[in-house]
Amino acid sequence: METPEASQNRREDPHGKRRPLPLWSRFPALHSFRYRDFRWLWLGTFASFTAVSMQQITRGWLILRLTDDSPFALSLVMMSFALPLTFASLLGGALADRVARKRMIITTQSANALLTLLLATLDATGLIRFWHLVVLGFINGTLAAFNMPSRQSITSDVVPENDLMNAISLNSSGMNLTRILGPALAGMLILHLDTAGVFFLIVIVYGFSVFFTSMIREAKKVHTSRGEGVTADILDGFRYAKAHPPLFGMVTMALVPALFGFPYIALLPAWAREALNARSDGLGWLMMAMGVGSLSGTLILASLRHLNRRGVFLIVNGFLWGLSLVFFSHCLSYATALPGVFMVGLLSAVFMSLNMTLIQSHSPAPMRGRMVSMVMMTFGVMPLSAVPFGAVAEHLGTAFSLELGGMLLCLFSAVFFVSSRKFRQVA
Repeated sequence: METPEASQNRREDPHGKRRPLPLWSRFPALHSFRYRDFRWLWLGTFASFTAVSMQQITRGWLILRLTDDSPFALSLVMMSFALPLTFASLLGGALADRVARKRMIITTQSANALLTLLLATLDATGLIRFWHLVVLGFINGTLAAFNMPSRQSITSDVVPENDLMNAISLNSSGMNLTRILGPALAGMLILHLDTAGVFFLIVIVYGFSVFFTSMIREAKKVHTSRGEGVTADILDGFRYAKAHPPLFGMVTMALVPALFGFPYIALLPAWAREALNARSDGLGWLMMAMGVGSLSGTLILASLRHLNRRGVFLIVNGFLWGLSLVFFSHCLSYATALPGVFMVGLLSAVFMSLNMTLIQSHSPAPMRGRMVSMVMMTFGVMPLSAVPFGAVAEHLGTAFSLELGGMLLCLFSAVFFVSSRKFRQVA
């Protein structure tokens, strides 16, 4: 007798003709696309990060035009975005456990669209000033701090827990794809539309993100608080993480790579100049190899339906990530540098996607937004952590600074493996 699943896979139309199976039935990596709400969530996330990646390039070009190519001005705007992301994420996480997550995402994305419209208007009319970009960067960072905990934690609301790793990996794949397509698209469009025209186009992309997100039928209800204030909710989150060592270990494992593993992104242009005497096209090849590696890593993780001993796997992956950084720091030709940065991108993407999966899987629904927000704080730490490694690079060379970061990541992973028995037991 034919099972319902077999009947569904056969996919015949009313006339008895065989119809092609959907992509998510043919490719294991796309399994979570079988869920309607996840498809809309993925499209909303893809549109959102496309807008963000396009805006980063366009805003950077505008900053250079306004400040006579000042790298310090670029770092100031980056800092204005990172600071609120670091400190306001906890508030965003608490609200993600109080307010409907879909509503929070739509509200913050709509606000981003309005801010970008303001920026485009100021640019088009010639009224734009550098301080406008600093202020808008701070507001954008604050909105991201409220958006990201809800966007990440809503994934567990629209897919079952056994498909969570696949869903989070697919979301990360979409984000990594925008890192490849967004900058290239923006760079090409700036030549034809100028920065103001691209900003107006980004407003439309944000609009698509809002529309896609609005199509989600959020199945699970947000767990309301017990009448306590938001500050009490944040403190409860810290207490809960501290009382559960594996969960606290996952938060720690998100912070340490931000300190030692990701500064290479900020140092890559300087390293390319020193080691390869690269020009802009060479740097573009390196950035593309890193993006392709990140995309490949998340697709590989999405393809794994069953992954045992994920705690051990995560620590070993962190150690290999550190080793790949050490190897990459010694590359002296494109023949070795391109595969090296590809592996760095792949291992870092697998690490971050798997760690986010573990955090959401091991967090109870009423705490999930707050646990995710602790990881979101590391996104703000990343630009700040590049400062000391930049100082080391200034005095001892960029290659040594990259090697130092990789060695520290290896050291931490090894120490954590030995000292955290409960984390090694995470299934």
